[in-house]
Amino acid sequence: MSPGPGPGADPAVQHAGPVHVTAELLATKRIGAHHHLTLVAPGVPERFRPGTFIAVSVGESHLARRALWIHRVRPVGGYGAAVEVVVEPRGVGGSWLTRLAPGARLEVTGPLGRPFALPKEPVSCLLVGEGYAAAPLFPLAERLRERDCPVTLLLAAEDEAHLLSALEARRSARAVTVVTGDGSVGRRGSVPAVIDDVLAQAGADVVYAAGPLPTLHAVAAAAEAHGAWSQTALEVPLTCATGLCHGCAVPVVGETGVARTARVCHEGPVLRGDRVRWAELLAGPATAPATGPVVTP
Repeated sequence: MSPGPGPGADPAVQHAGPVHVTAELLATKRIGAHHHLTLVAPGVPERFRPGTFIAVSVGESHLARRALWIHRVRPVGGYGAAVEVVVEPRGVGGSWLTRLAPGARLEVTGPLGRPFALPKEPVSCLLVGEGYAAAPLFPLAERLRERDCPVTLLLAAEDEAHLLSALEARRSARAVTVVTGDGSVGRRGSVPAVIDDVLAQAGADVVYAAGPLPTLHAVAAAAEAHGAWSQTALEVPLTCATGLCHGCAVPVVGETGVARTARVCHEGPVLRGDRVRWAELLAGPATAPATGPVVTP
């Protein structure tokens, strides 16, 4: 049995397509450096799979849209299911979204992209997330536990304010390692510095990761060295979010071993870590700081 995204895994991609709806902002709450926005977006919760995202129109004066990881789907009395996204007040789009008041209306398209693949059989899983990008790992942990997969979490951030849902992580996994750059909570350090030790202790067969590109590269390399499958949720600049413009193409190796490109908004954002040509990707403009699964100005 192959636990990774191949014949032995459930790719979870053959589902109804995305919808475009006018969503209502029910609530906004600041937790540390992040803002958690709860949206009623009919049709999106039913189609959601961990690793997919939504694209949100940012005001009337900006044509580009902001892409946001879906952190969780939860029932809200009188509204049915709502989606929660995590936003940092960074850039024009992020700042605009965090200033909105409950009741605001937003044009939303989603869920978009290919989600994390789920193992068909119980296997040990390590989930690695850094900053706000850890958002899709929490619903993923729930899905994995439903399949009786032992889950270990590695959460990282530059400091405590940027660490996402550390308390919730304790309820989501059998073991949790927290790492911060300044040592304000957990261990002082970074994902590349600890990933080998955490992976060895977890004995993981599958590794899932979401975060900055250097972090994803380190996780994919460690997983390959340990003989584990890896799935990485990439963040690169977004242009259209539909796959038509090829503006978010990243270098990968195809199933036949031939070099090609993959559109993060369509073939991704989740890609096999051993298929991404990391050296080329890290050498390109996508190494700029990201603000969502795919980024708009």
